[in-house]
Amino acid sequence: MQNNTFSTLFVGQNLIRLSAVDSTNNFLKMMVSKSEPLPEGTVIMADNQFAGRGQQENTWYSEPGLNLTFSIFLKPAFLPINKQFMLNIAVSNGINKALGRFVKDGIKVKWPNDIYYNDSKIGGVLIENSLSGNSFKSSIVGIGMNVNQQKFDIEKTKVATSLYEILQHDVNLIELLAEICSHIESQYLQLKAGNYNSLMKEYLENLYRFNKLGFYRQNGEVFEATITRITEAGQLVLLTSGKERIYNFKEVEFLKD
Repeated sequence: MQNNTFSTLFVGQNLIRLSAVDSTNNFLKMMVSKSEPLPEGTVIMADNQFAGRGQQENTWYSEPGLNLTFSIFLKPAFLPINKQFMLNIAVSNGINKALGRFVKDGIKVKWPNDIYYNDSKIGGVLIENSLSGNSFKSSIVGIGMNVNQQKFDIEKTKVATSLYEILQHDVNLIELLAEICSHIESQYLQLKAGNYNSLMKEYLENLYRFNKLGFYRQNGEVFEATITRITEAGQLVLLTSGKERIYNFKEVEFLKD
């Protein structure tokens, strides 16, 4: 369905709302694989996503009708492949800014792809890129956000929270979706303009545990460290015992203090 309520140039202008789907990312990939060209900024939203996925095949459970589960179709052909994590940074910044309209303090981006409120997860991002030679063909940005859910299966979600638990009232899903799409579009246009330094600066300012001492674990070893920076390739840089260590996704685990 066409959507004219979003104050955006293209993100969310073509909004397709589904009652139920296994994964909005999978549905969007299926649409992209068909011969008809899909407008950039197309958003697939599902009231019930029953097989949502997180980073590296983790599952994402969302109670039907209460949360946001959606995917955005982008075509970042302008982005060098060695800077692909900058898309993750732009998306994370956009989500952070959008949530800032509803929650004054405490929203952080947890490397590499989670959105946190204090020490609890409120959302996550899964970006799946399609390459053509040495350039991007398309990117599918999957976003899950706990909005009006009040009960969580601790075994499934570990430590989770929602906007309802923070604010103690419901949030209009379409209004929140419009806000997120607007801010992601703004950050995406900054990315297109090559403003990498300002995007990274904002990302670090809102990064969970940035410049703060915390506990981490790698291969059974628990150690104290401080996040000092993120590389352009998206690696996490920790300072521990006076030395910097660099980690790829899933190589190190954050522990509660």
